[in-house]
Amino acid sequence: MARELSENIEEYLETLYKFGSKDSYVSTTTLSKELGIAPGSVTQMLKKLEDIGYIEYVPYKGAFLSAEGNKIAQKITRKHRILERFLKDVLNIKDENLHAQACEMEHSLSDEAERAICHMLEHPDTCPDDNLIPACDFNFANCEDCLNDHLDIDDIEVRDFNLFSISQLAKGEEGEVLFIRGHDDVLSQTLDVGITIGSRIRIEDSDNSETYLVRVNDSTVELSRNLADNIFINSYN
Repeated sequence: MARELSENIEEYLETLYKFGSKDSYVSTTTLSKELGIAPGSVTQMLKKLEDIGYIEYVPYKGAFLSAEGNKIAQKITRKHRILERFLKDVLNIKDENLHAQACEMEHSLSDEAERAICHMLEHPDTCPDDNLIPACDFNFANCEDCLNDHLDIDDIEVRDFNLFSISQLAKGEEGEVLFIRGHDDVLSQTLDVGITIGSRIRIEDSDNSETYLVRVNDSTVELSRNLADNIFINSYN
């Protein structure tokens, strides 16, 4: 990142990511309640975050993440949710303690450690609460390429743009498939429906949270939530 971020700023961006979408406002009231901070202080921080370029803020309406803010929020959210998965699946921490412990650890978790945990857990796609784990920002086309790459962490190319899973997008949004998460079985499933790296995708229907209709080239295909969660495109309208 171009600048060092305080944990406070990361918490704001993470909360905006949790409760909003790419262009839906999160109210000051929601942020105040979730963060346990007085509304007046929240308003001051939102103005600061807008000046930095991380959010779009409208008084009495709320805020949503800019493209730059979303990239940071995805990164910290990914660390939080993959830590929850690690704490539960490997360390057997009680469910009621997962969130608090992940919050304490997420800000200091290095990219190298995050990548190692991801490999150990075999590229999880959801946290224990079934929330989507965002894609990493390493510039690989799939997880097998990442697993087989033995470059030092500082030498791995990082994406300078946002990726969104198909399950995060609304009807009418479109973009190019740039990352597919998972092992060979996921890659085989995507090939079976005609989706590969470089495919142009348009969302036709995302009202049903278990299946998604997408346009691929000249065909409309139905995707399960599992596939939709693991196919990422570069849409940011």
